[in-house]
Amino acid sequence: MFAAAAIALLVALVLALARAFLGPSVFDRALAANTIGTIAVLLLAVIGFLTGRPEFLDLAIVYGLLNVIGTIAVLKYFQRGNLGAAGAAESRHEP
Repeated sequence: MFAAAAIALLVALVLALARAFLGPSVFDRALAANTIGTIAVLLLAVIGFLTGRPEFLDLAIVYGLLNVIGTIAVLKYFQRGNLGAAGAAESRHEP
């Protein structure tokens, strides 16, 4: 049953990769990259269960947290043009 779940996750990973390369906008590509990270977390958890190594779950949790932080950083960069000096960037856009 878990082997079938791993195969289904690999198929979903291929579809997400296609979306990442063929996405019409930067934000669609960022969403596809976040989806790839989520599928990787699920795949790590399934592989950890299949091999009987529970430490893979710890790795999956850490990777999931890094995935969320990385996605937020990339989206902030594409929206504002930089990752630092939030006060300076906001004051430029005021009328």
